[in-house]
Amino acid sequence: MVHEKGRGATLNGESRRFNLPERQADGDWLDALTDIDGEPARLRTEVTVERPRTIISRNSSPDIAFSQSINAYRGCEHGCIYCFARPTHAYHDLSPGLDFETKLFVKPEAATLLRTELGKKNYTVSPIAMGTNTDPYQPIEKDWRITRQVLEVFAETRHPTYITTKSDRILQDIDLLADLARDRLVAVMISVTSLDPKIARTLEPRAPHPLRRIEAIRRLAAAGIPVSANMAPIVPAITDHEIESVVARVAEAGARDISYILVRLPHEVAPLFRAWLEEHYPDRAAKVMGIIRDIRGGRDNDPDFGTRMRGQGVWPALIRTRFLRARRQAGLGGDRLTLRRDLFRPPESTQLRLF
Repeated sequence: MVHEKGRGATLNGESRRFNLPERQADGDWLDALTDIDGEPARLRTEVTVERPRTIISRNSSPDIAFSQSINAYRGCEHGCIYCFARPTHAYHDLSPGLDFETKLFVKPEAATLLRTELGKKNYTVSPIAMGTNTDPYQPIEKDWRITRQVLEVFAETRHPTYITTKSDRILQDIDLLADLARDRLVAVMISVTSLDPKIARTLEPRAPHPLRRIEAIRRLAAAGIPVSANMAPIVPAITDHEIESVVARVAEAGARDISYILVRLPHEVAPLFRAWLEEHYPDRAAKVMGIIRDIRGGRDNDPDFGTRMRGQGVWPALIRTRFLRARRQAGLGGDRLTLRRDLFRPPESTQLRLF
């Protein structure tokens, strides 16, 4: 078992879904390596440049409210143990465990590709979501600024966008967001999983402190940017006791609304989550997994459309009742924000922008 300080996963095994050869370190070899080279160096984040041919992804899932998305990064340094995107690293022959948090991919040509796709004659305007797979404001955005470049294209073309993040780094783009907000072209969702720093530090080891996210909500709202919150995920017997306090806190900060998602454990996330429980919450690991299986029809995960987000049985009903009551008491909800599509203008060609 790997336990790298400051990282989320305690394992780094290869995926078995694609029949990759399994590698296992030999103990005698590890002893010799330590004798020769000393203790291994602390795990560092590695970044690989990726050059895709397109940047807009499309989906037709009935469980998702958007049809288009952009992910400028693969992998996420926040290291959230529950992240449903972890299994995508297996497509690169990398582990959904620590590799997902430390071996990242960036798409520096995202804004250029976006301009090309928005300029196509058959392009149909629909809000483009960011933060659907990995966080657009994870730490490497500070250096690469790819999310900002994409926002600049949205501002130029007056294209609507949804942004989901758990980072207050989004405030570095408050100028662009305020510009888009004036024309009802942006909606931001800040993820607040827990207000307890100890819980947040184990669940989301490299994500900003919960109070920094609350402050981000406050500053975005003050700037006239529509911002809501998402308690995602709610983990039974770990964070569900905070439902009322999280709802009240984000409402006080100025959030328009709040939603939630019950924890999901697709593919390799389930064994990673089990190992994480044994490491950080051994006293209740069996209880947590028992409740999750009860929610998911006796399985670690329910992949089916329609039920995968809601769950089934007593626990989801209880959580929903508590959540809706807390939301109502906090005065949240009301008219749903609809982003405008009628202001879109295709990007000018490079030649035209020279004059």
